[in-house]
Amino acid sequence: MLQHGRGSQPGRAATAWRAMAGLAAGLALATPAAAQDLSSVWRGKTVNILVGTSAGGGYDTYARMLGRFLGRHLPGNPNVVVSNMAGAASNTMAGYVAGVAPKDGTYIGAPFSTQPLGPILEDPGSLRYDTTKLNYIGSANEDTFVCVVRKDSPATTFADAFVKEDVMGGTAETGSTGYLPLLLNNVLGTKFKVVFGYPGSREMTMAMEKNEIHGQCGLGWSSLLTQYADMMKSGAFRLLVQERVKGLPELDRMGVPRSGDFAKTDEQRAILEMIYSQETFGRPYFVAPDVPRERVDALRKAFMETWRDPELLAEAGKMNLEVGPISGEALQAMLTKIYASPADLREKARQAIKLKR
Repeated sequence: MLQHGRGSQPGRAATAWRAMAGLAAGLALATPAAAQDLSSVWRGKTVNILVGTSAGGGYDTYARMLGRFLGRHLPGNPNVVVSNMAGAASNTMAGYVAGVAPKDGTYIGAPFSTQPLGPILEDPGSLRYDTTKLNYIGSANEDTFVCVVRKDSPATTFADAFVKEDVMGGTAETGSTGYLPLLLNNVLGTKFKVVFGYPGSREMTMAMEKNEIHGQCGLGWSSLLTQYADMMKSGAFRLLVQERVKGLPELDRMGVPRSGDFAKTDEQRAILEMIYSQETFGRPYFVAPDVPRERVDALRKAFMETWRDPELLAEAGKMNLEVGPISGEALQAMLTKIYASPADLREKARQAIKLKR
C-alpha cells in the first residue's frame, strides 16, 4: 500500500504539471490573439479627433499636435484626422461624438475645458448627452485662465474692474470666456460687460486689436504664451487677473493678482474653487459611453504615451506649448468627487455663472 502510494505521487504531479503546462500554453496563445484582435480595431482605420472650437485657437493647436503623434501609439497604427465642429460652447461636437458618431473608438471629442462640468455649469436638461457617463481618456495639460485687456481699457488693474466697466468678449454664456467674467461679476462684484457670439479666442483677439472689445477672460495662459506672446511683449495687451484660488507660481512672480484672494466669505471661495476646478481639465479628450472598455483602456494608454513622446515634446518646446498630461482615470475620479459635492453648493455655483437679466 505504502509503495503503491509512493508510486502514485509522481503520476498525480505529472498530471498536474501537464495541466499547468497546457494552461500556460493556452494563455501564451491567447495573449497574442487578444492583442491582435485589439490591433484590428484600428488597423487601416481613421481615428477622428473632433475639436469643439474654431480652427486656430489653443484647443485646436493641442488637438492637432495630438493628431500628429497618436497613431503611432495606438494598436494598429491608424491614420488620425483632426477637424473642427464648433458650436454651443463645444456641446454641438460633444453631442455628436456621444450620440451620433460610431462607438468603436474611432471618434474622439476635444471640447472646451468647461464641458466635463456641463451639468454644474449649465442646465443639464439642455444637454443632448450625459456628461457624467462619457469616457475621458485624459487631458493634455492643466491650464490657468486669465483675464487680459488692451492697454487703453478703462480698467487696467483688477481693482479698477470693481468701479470701471470693461467690455469683454465671449463665445457663449455657457462657454468659459462667457461665464468666467460673469462669475467675477456675480460672486465678487466686478463690472464687466460681456458681449457674446465670438467663435473662439482667435476671433476675440482680433476684436481686441480692432477695439471692438476691451478684453477677454477665460483665456488659457498656455494659449497666451503660444499665440499672443508678441502682443504681451509689446504692451498692447496686459494681464488683469489670474482666475484661480491658488496662483500659478510664474504669474505670482509677475505680480498678477488672483481672483480667489478677493473672496470675502467661505462660500464665495467654495464657489470659485468648484468653477475653477475645470482648469485641471485644461485640454480634455473623451469618447462615447458605449465604447468598449478594452478600447477605452487602450486609448488612455496611447494618450499618455503620446504626450510623453520625445518628438512631440521637442516640437511642443519649439512652440512654447505646455505639456503635462493627466490620465483619463484621474479625470474620471476627480469628476466623481465633484459630482458628489452638496447639491445646494452645486446649485449656487450654477447660478453664479448666469447672466443677470
